[in-house]
Amino acid sequence: MKIIKHSGAIVDFNRTKLKQSLLKSGANPTIVDTVLQQIEKEIFEGISTKLIYKMAFSLLKKSSNSHAARYNLREAIRLLGPAGFFFEKFIARLFASEHFETKTNLILRGNCVSHEIDIVVKKNNNIGIVECKFHIGREAASDVKVPMYILSRFNDIKEKQHDIFDKKNTLSKCWIVTNNRFTSDAVDFGKCSGLNLLSWNYPENNNLKTKIDNTQLYPITCLTTLTLSEKDKLLILDIILVREIINNRVALEKIGLSPNRIKNVIKEASELCRFI
Repeated sequence: MKIIKHSGAIVDFNRTKLKQSLLKSGANPTIVDTVLQQIEKEIFEGISTKLIYKMAFSLLKKSSNSHAARYNLREAIRLLGPAGFFFEKFIARLFASEHFETKTNLILRGNCVSHEIDIVVKKNNNIGIVECKFHIGREAASDVKVPMYILSRFNDIKEKQHDIFDKKNTLSKCWIVTNNRFTSDAVDFGKCSGLNLLSWNYPENNNLKTKIDNTQLYPITCLTTLTLSEKDKLLILDIILVREIINNRVALEKIGLSPNRIKNVIKEASELCRFI
């Protein structure tokens, strides 16, 4: 059976690939098989992967909100847009979880011009910059022009001393992080020029998805028990991570949730982060 991807490409329906993605949600094999059987009854020639995803999400949600939330991870990261400001905050928290000191939205003076830097990180006296490339469209990719441009900015500021964490800091590392993917040319250029690239699926064993699952640093936009409007309100309150509401009823009260809904949200958040 042929299905249509987000990009418009027509491919064969891959049951094994869908099963793997469902298992990664944390659902047990019995639930996954039930979901697969239901989807296979309803799909048709020319169905879009977007519709298949919606069906899978809805069926998972019936068994467990937290399974659906984890399955929804990539879309949840996209909801940190549209400008990507909250994506930058999310990435800063990801680096902090790996014992980096972080600062966001700094202006650093280079040899030629000043540069607005998304994140500056420090670990073991090594200081670097992190530039975030956020895409709203699922199929958009960061091509080779992105690391070329960021490298030129990094080269302009790395030789100068900066007052960041303390006096006379110099920069030695540069990361580029995107919520989608890099083209093969971008990856090759990054390797050749010494840049550290991080995307949804790169590097293979330590990519954005893997890091989030390993640290359980799920964005607040994952939760299925909150509306889009409520998620936006929490982001504005600087509640970026699911775990930041588990012991924070005040924030949930502040956005107008009833005691019963607060209980449901905290239950989903706790299950998602494996706190209970």
